[in-house]
Amino acid sequence: MDERLVAIVGYDGAELIDIACVTTSLGMVSQYGHARVPYRTRLLTLGGRPISLPTGLSLQGGHPLERATGPFDTLLVTGGLGHEEAAGNPLIVAHVRRLARESRRVASICTGAGVLAAAGLLNGRRVTTHWRYAGDMAARHPGVVVDPDPIYIRDGNLITSAGVTSALDLSVALIEEDHGPEMARLIARHLVIYLQRPGNQAQMSIFTTAPPPANDVVRRLVEHVNADLGGDLSAAALAAHAGISVRHLTRLFLTHLGRTPAQFVRDARLEAAAHLLTGTSLPMPAVAARCGFGSAETLRQAFTGKYGIAPSRYRQAHGRL
Repeated sequence: MDERLVAIVGYDGAELIDIACVTTSLGMVSQYGHARVPYRTRLLTLGGRPISLPTGLSLQGGHPLERATGPFDTLLVTGGLGHEEAAGNPLIVAHVRRLARESRRVASICTGAGVLAAAGLLNGRRVTTHWRYAGDMAARHPGVVVDPDPIYIRDGNLITSAGVTSALDLSVALIEEDHGPEMARLIARHLVIYLQRPGNQAQMSIFTTAPPPANDVVRRLVEHVNADLGGDLSAAALAAHAGISVRHLTRLFLTHLGRTPAQFVRDARLEAAAHLLTGTSLPMPAVAARCGFGSAETLRQAFTGKYGIAPSRYRQAHGRL
């Protein structure tokens, strides 16, 4: 094999970052890695026409999607604001389905998973997409197992990734699979990115703060939780604090926060732990105690389960002290 041919399916409304992350990352393998089997990327668009981007720019250099033939090493569908129109276009969907049969592996960036789903390529598969669109995708395609949390998911020869810059994580993962970990580290250094975010790391930023809940009872309980993370924050204790039943408490949290009381408390404690890990030099047992975890090991298990990285490694990578 002289080269790995990667076909990237673009359309009007595609996200430029999704495309550029892949083409730049894979291009660096030949530029800096001197790989014996480099990548060659090919942008496929209907009629080979330029595609318009949401930013007002246009992207040229496309090859006609209708005339493309394999075999391809990788078929990748990009995401973007135009994903719904693309998924509803029978020509795009039919050719994606055809080309998938001529490709060693199939991948999507962000909302590009919706195009793969429309082509019937995700039925029975576990996939991810941008967290904002995951619920809608699951509703439209009940035969697809949509997990909104991971940065990327591999299911056999299928790889789906989350929003925007997760395209870098997917690209580096592909490079490691094809060329080994040393090449992946080399490309990551040139890209100046953190190597290597695990695929199961949560999409949502650890420090993304939700707006205060509209319900007065829930808002007061949220304030109570954040003020006393090391205290008794069991559902029974929270219900007693608010003067309501545990059943009503759970109903309120699910309605206004989308989580059970226990899930909300766990997430609040983990976010506080992340702040302490990066902003203080407290030893791990002290961080665990302040945030309501019984031990450093309990903190480690919960933190790794939620964010895909051990608290000690997170401190090393992001600590400011």
